[in-house]
Amino acid sequence: MIPEIGHFALILALIMATIQGTLPLAGAARGKTAWIQVARPSAQAQFVFIAVAYLCLTYTFVTSDFSVLYAAEHSNSLLPLAYRIAAVWGGHEGSMLLWVFILSGWTCAVSLFSRNLPEDMVARVLGVLGLVTIGFLLFILFTSNPFERLVPAAPEGNDLNPLLQDPGLVLHPPMLYMGYVGFSVAFAFAISALLSGRLDAAWARWSRPWTTVAWMFLTCGIAL
Repeated sequence: MIPEIGHFALILALIMATIQGTLPLAGAARGKTAWIQVARPSAQAQFVFIAVAYLCLTYTFVTSDFSVLYAAEHSNSLLPLAYRIAAVWGGHEGSMLLWVFILSGWTCAVSLFSRNLPEDMVARVLGVLGLVTIGFLLFILFTSNPFERLVPAAPEGNDLNPLLQDPGLVLHPPMLYMGYVGFSVAFAFAISALLSGRLDAAWARWSRPWTTVAWMFLTCGIAL
């Protein structure tokens, strides 16, 4: 039941991302305030749904639920708890879910901490991030679903990649992802500046704190 909840949460997240990637951009282009105001709540709802999906996948690894194909391929019941949690991103499907989870986290942060920016600019930034998220969610749902069932369930799983069975490498991928994905915020600000025709220094100034934080995470990841 838990894997099905996670799968359904991803579908709801895709719906939210579609709303986020269309209405705010259209509203900013047409000057429709109601559409612009959809940007923040849809971004936050999308984050909640993806977080639920990620927690559901983590639960399948922690409880060694080998009726899920991805868990059976990348974990086993003898792994310490820390490595069972790290095994969530030990393969392609989980890595993609971690990527989109971090992307939704950055998007949610922009929606919460950009109150002093022009609403139309924020709507465009969140809209662009929503379009990026749509691509990743479609890829996960149609070609790389981590919640696919294994029937009958495996009595025991394989193992986590030995390269990830190290404390430094447990932390290394999430830190790198936080850095890499964080630069999508700078990309969204740049595209929003092009869409609005505001090709001055303001958009770069607004994106600088986000770029700096992403740079810090990326530096930590490379150091690890």
